[in-house]
Amino acid sequence: MKPTLLVLAAGMGSRYGGVKQIDPVGTSGEAIIDYSIYDAIRAGFDRVVFVIRREIEEDVRAFFAGKFEDRLRIDYVYQELTDIPIGFNLPPLREKPWGTAHAVLAARQVMEAPFAVINGDDFYGADALKTMADYLSALPPDSTDYAMVGYRLDVTLSDHGTVSRGIVEHDADRWLQSIEEHTKISRRDGGGDIVSYADDGSVRANFTGTEATSMNLFGFTPPAMRQFWTEFGSFLEETEGQPKAEFYIPLAMNRLKVAGTARMKVLPTDSEWFGVTYREDRPLVVERIRRLVDAGAYPRALWGSSS
Repeated sequence: MKPTLLVLAAGMGSRYGGVKQIDPVGTSGEAIIDYSIYDAIRAGFDRVVFVIRREIEEDVRAFFAGKFEDRLRIDYVYQELTDIPIGFNLPPLREKPWGTAHAVLAARQVMEAPFAVINGDDFYGADALKTMADYLSALPPDSTDYAMVGYRLDVTLSDHGTVSRGIVEHDADRWLQSIEEHTKISRRDGGGDIVSYADDGSVRANFTGTEATSMNLFGFTPPAMRQFWTEFGSFLEETEGQPKAEFYIPLAMNRLKVAGTARMKVLPTDSEWFGVTYREDRPLVVERIRRLVDAGAYPRALWGSSS
């Protein structure tokens, strides 16, 4: 069974300013997500599902119109703040949806095949998506042996502010042991030391830079939706009344691993990762894509004409 690509594109983009998922950065006006979809088609994906906010739907649909409808099936679903299990109430001060695992659940009614999850504003690379497609294509549809692609921490940082990263530990057979989310990672004072900071500004952890890191390239089968929905209910019980609690994919996966109901393979990749967290990151992304085009990794116009 050919896998589906689930694109998380509902982020507010508050640090970037604007709908960064469709910001043109390619040599013919492509967005970063255009390159991920191009790589996904080459890897064997036959469907893409976009998780978006209703208020950006018109912009997103217009941006992708006429590009790849003849190459794969396209669907849109919406991440809604109010999409929570029956019996729960929204915290009075809650202003936005519940994080990446909640975004995945927005597609629970339409997911029919094994699927990869990616961020809409990150460049993952052809090897990473091919590696994930091969893994998912070999899975039985009811398997709970999930997967993620691991990147080196030191090549995922921004020069323009802190970033959130899931730091990965795995065993000798590359089965995931834990993913710990660190929300404020940067090089200390612009130097070589990599640290994460606590909310009070103190150093929470130190890193070498070689740590395997989750960049939200995960692979699941449809049973994960049921598992995530159950874990989301438990999460809401435990965080009752907390207006900023986040239901991240690493948190959900850690819970499933502890319960013994799923496991996750950490897949290595030679792909480079880059993304736009802050607007100041954009020129570097434009330059890196231009270099890939010049090297022949991508055509100058992905979809055959200027986008």
